[in-house]
Amino acid sequence: MPVYEYKCKACGNHFELLQEMNRKIPKVCPVCGGKLTKAVTHPGRIIFKGPGFYATDYAEKHVVE
Repeated sequence: MPVYEYKCKACGNHFELLQEMNRKIPKVCPVCGGKLTKAVTHPGRIIFKGPGFYATDYAEKHVVE
């Protein structure tokens, strides 16, 4: 299940919510009852470690003309 971040326009309350994708988006702040907006989040970086990942796997493909 994805984690969504929300921020209240009235009080500035910022919180994360673990919820299913098909669930309704909350519209009311649990602290003050103000209007919520979905905060912009950036996913973490993917780091490949361990055997099995080689530099040649992601090398540029050269086109033969």
